[in-house]
Amino acid sequence: MPTRTARTAWNGTLEEGSGQVELSSSKVGTYEVSFPKRAADEAGGTTSPEELIAAAHSSCFAMQLSALIAQAGGTPESLEVAADVSLGPDSANGGFKLTGIALTVRGEVTGLDAAGFEKAAQDAKAGCPVSKALTGVEITLDAALVS
Repeated sequence: MPTRTARTAWNGTLEEGSGQVELSSSKVGTYEVSFPKRAADEAGGTTSPEELIAAAHSSCFAMQLSALIAQAGGTPESLEVAADVSLGPDSANGGFKLTGIALTVRGEVTGLDAAGFEKAAQDAKAGCPVSKALTGVEITLDAALVS
């Protein structure tokens, strides 16, 4: 299996510095990062580690769920997955930590009922490699079929 690489170049202090995250393996882009915008409600054109984790988690979950739906005898027509990754203070160790991840999926699926879809979604939440990597963070799931 391949290894994927990203690179960050950072200049300055945490409060006044900024950097650029390069998605090196895919070469799809370089994105601005800064701590003040990371900690703000409005991202202002920059990304953050939390947004990148959300992208990784939503895409990993969607892939895992599509495989599990097929294994259960269904056909995933479309899956819409959102991952909301929250950052907050770490009162136990100081600094910050991920305080939760909320996965939301809405699926158009043939061949599975709501209970079958829910089971596949729960299994995908537990089995996708990004979920496994993030076991120290509470992950919630809201899964529903749409017609």
